[in-house]
Amino acid sequence: MPRPTRSAIAPTAALLAVLVVGAGTTPAEEAAIEADLVLVGGSVHDGSGAPARKGNVAIRGDRIVAVGDFAAPAGAEAIDCSGLVVAPGFIDLHNHSDLGGDKTDPESGETVSTRPIFGDQTGRSVCYLTQGCTTIVTGNCGGGAVDVGDYYTRLDAAPPGVNVAHLVPQGGVRGRVIGDTRRAPSPEELDQMRQIVRDGMRAGAWGMSTGLQYVPSAYADTDEIAALAAVVAEFGGIYASHIRDEGDTLVESVLEAIEIGRKSSAPVHVSHFKASKRRNWGKVRVAAAEIERARGEGLRVTADQYPYEASSTSVSAMLLPDEEREGDWRQRLQDPEQAARLRPVVQQALEARGKILIASYEPRPEWVGRTIREIAKAENRQPIDTAMDLLRGGSASAVNFGMDPRDVRWVMTQPWVATASDGGVKVDDGTKPHPRSYGTFPRKIGRFSIEEGVVPLEQAIHSATGLPAEILGMADRGRLREGSVADVVAFDPDEFRDHATYQAPFQESTGVRWVLVGGKVAIRDGQPADLAAGRALRKTATTAQ
Repeated sequence: MPRPTRSAIAPTAALLAVLVVGAGTTPAEEAAIEADLVLVGGSVHDGSGAPARKGNVAIRGDRIVAVGDFAAPAGAEAIDCSGLVVAPGFIDLHNHSDLGGDKTDPESGETVSTRPIFGDQTGRSVCYLTQGCTTIVTGNCGGGAVDVGDYYTRLDAAPPGVNVAHLVPQGGVRGRVIGDTRRAPSPEELDQMRQIVRDGMRAGAWGMSTGLQYVPSAYADTDEIAALAAVVAEFGGIYASHIRDEGDTLVESVLEAIEIGRKSSAPVHVSHFKASKRRNWGKVRVAAAEIERARGEGLRVTADQYPYEASSTSVSAMLLPDEEREGDWRQRLQDPEQAARLRPVVQQALEARGKILIASYEPRPEWVGRTIREIAKAENRQPIDTAMDLLRGGSASAVNFGMDPRDVRWVMTQPWVATASDGGVKVDDGTKPHPRSYGTFPRKIGRFSIEEGVVPLEQAIHSATGLPAEILGMADRGRLREGSVADVVAFDPDEFRDHATYQAPFQESTGVRWVLVGGKVAIRDGQPADLAAGRALRKTATTAQ
């Protein structure tokens, strides 16, 4: 049967008075409800941050048609949610499932993608669906697919398990126009970059991201970024930034992001907000005060966080400053003189970072899952020698345990901080990536909220639903209310927990019983069902065309 259109499933006049959780309905109103399925008797958190109320959620086609205290209409599938929490599907504001590239198959001439979101298994997005996540935002940290229109078209052709919204990656834009060179753009080059951003926004991007710790994003100054962000602002998009430094100059880096917002008029979003390295513990509160000050002035400034004490990125980004990663830095490390010059720089970074666990390294797979210090000790070498070898290999990624647990807990209590994974769709490939791709949302909601009481449950759910939707400007997601898209999760609060660890990062979370993506059942009674229910989410420009 064809899926009903939005107009076909619009509530009747009897339902135009919005049904709220706990409100009664008249027999006439109940008779008017037409639904395909109803989630019955759950503890309904609508995503607004308000306390839960017991009630039902009725869905027809891809939309929610009623939320409240009403009888399930005849003919609708009734799903018993007694003892379950029913909430909007979680929105992951910071995801990297589009990282990778495209190549042409020499035999078929077809384009083959290494981006996980297009993978036969990874694209099914099971590791996010089992967390209750129904939407991911890609294009983060300045990297990912630059051609937004093509990216969305390919998602249309090969739907993944979750919805995908995209940001224009500024690093990719700069790389396309200038390359990995550390210099300012010419006026003509700046115009080219602005046009690429404009094309991306016209194609439905939700904003632009920077990764100012990474090359070539790092080579753009404040004014250059503000000039691109001004284009984003014309379309009502956001500016999301992996700021220049999350450690020694954290506060200055946050202030730069705020200044870009002032100059461009774009809402500012600080990605994976934290303070790295022990000597900077507590500094995140000073940075938060600057965000509060800017918000008090009327600026739109928000942030997101993954609820872990460890971060993860490439070893080169951890141990080499960005000025040393210009051009072919791997080749320079083969030069004994250059290696000798960089050795004390790497040594200093190694000492500041502390424990570094190797997540992946193709030249020496036996190093995966071990720390640099453990590897060095086993081989009777100094840690700096192992670190230099990893840099010369060029492909190592790692997990760094550099955050204060008290900072992590404090940040998640801030009302403008959303929950986001900084991970990507994955399946077990023998590496040991950060466990956040499998555990972020149940860790925040199940462990820190339900189990430890760090934040109230309604706030924890709001940080994964209504808040990220507000940040992006998604009016029809993130809330359980009449007319919203039927992205819904129902989970058992006693069992909703993360199980992925640093040594076993592919362990699925437990407790999710039902997940609906656009009204389609993606998880049915705890088991994966429709794993291609996602769609590309295109932003409609609010001010520019």
